[in-house]
Amino acid sequence: MTFIRTKEDFVCEHCSAEVKGDGYTNHCPRCLWGKHVDVSPGDRAEECHGMMEPMNAEMNGGDFVLTHTCAKCGIVRRNKAAMADDKGAILEIVRRATL
Repeated sequence: MTFIRTKEDFVCEHCSAEVKGDGYTNHCPRCLWGKHVDVSPGDRAEECHGMMEPMNAEMNGGDFVLTHTCAKCGIVRRNKAAMADDKGAILEIVRRATL
């Protein structure tokens, strides 16, 4: 599995935020939702294109790791949270996951 860095700006399909991609961006930093577009990170080869819902966030070595589930096909993926991600949104996901 080879990572392909793809710099892409996008409009979040969940909250409509305009997102400036840096080549590592795989979800909206405001609402934390993403889109199921990769088979391998950065390849844009996935045909599903379902929305990836943030379901959980946990600490790993001092960083938050987000768990997303595709609302269309059900695949589960884990991704490191970015520095620009809304910390309040991350904490809300943690709160929801522990209910």
